[in-house]
Amino acid sequence: MANVRDLSISERAALSPREAREYFRQGQVVPTAGFSAGYAQANLIIVPQALAFEVLLFAQRNPKSCPILGVLEAGQVSNELLAGGDIRTDVPKYVVYENGEKVAEPTDLAEYWREDLVTFIVGCSFTFEAALIEAGISVAHIDQDVNVPMYKTTRRSVSAGSMSGPMVVSMRPIPASQVADAVRITSRYPAVHGAPVHIGNPEELGITDLGKPDFGDAVQIPEGCIPVFWACGVTPQAAVMESRPALAIGHAPGHMLITDVKDTFYQVP
Repeated sequence: MANVRDLSISERAALSPREAREYFRQGQVVPTAGFSAGYAQANLIIVPQALAFEVLLFAQRNPKSCPILGVLEAGQVSNELLAGGDIRTDVPKYVVYENGEKVAEPTDLAEYWREDLVTFIVGCSFTFEAALIEAGISVAHIDQDVNVPMYKTTRRSVSAGSMSGPMVVSMRPIPASQVADAVRITSRYPAVHGAPVHIGNPEELGITDLGKPDFGDAVQIPEGCIPVFWACGVTPQAAVMESRPALAIGHAPGHMLITDVKDTFYQVP
């Protein structure tokens, strides 16, 4: 691993997407919330070509959780979303699943890459966080410098072939007086999960303890804040864990691909 220094929150925000990907390519492992402000971030699900149609159908049937921004065909490692980049190296950390079990969390895919692998690039809610911050709505996991908390829910995704599993959600505590603004702002970004799927009582989603997320880190919930939940692009990985295909690869939750696309490109009126 290269000796790369940590960056302040403001330095992370100021990096261009290309600079951020180079930073991760050098070996820095850190959640990507707050990096390259103004640019879209994305989840990954990478599968053998034989499974790609089922993943595509799963995404089509679950567009709130799995909004596809782009697809790299078998063996392809780059496209216009990461111009000059390499999907095998430009994410801080990956997760490799074999038969539904996590077997590795590498910082690059050199050991696992195959020419039959198809990459689905899926919208991520980190994309709209800059808009929330610009509107004066604080984002707890950025302020607290931790990974966003993510939870498996009792809501089931719509199955597709062998792919089935629970919806995963990310949670951000929002001041009660600003919840309506957060809903309005994020609803303008349907390609990156859009409006929340739930506001308030986490037990209605089957979440019994906000302090114990299934992925990411717990955050301190400031007084006067309400937990707000968005559909999460880790949902395909939850389906992989349940459906147990021979091989699948994802981003480590919270460690996203930073794309060259401005977040405003995905904003609707």
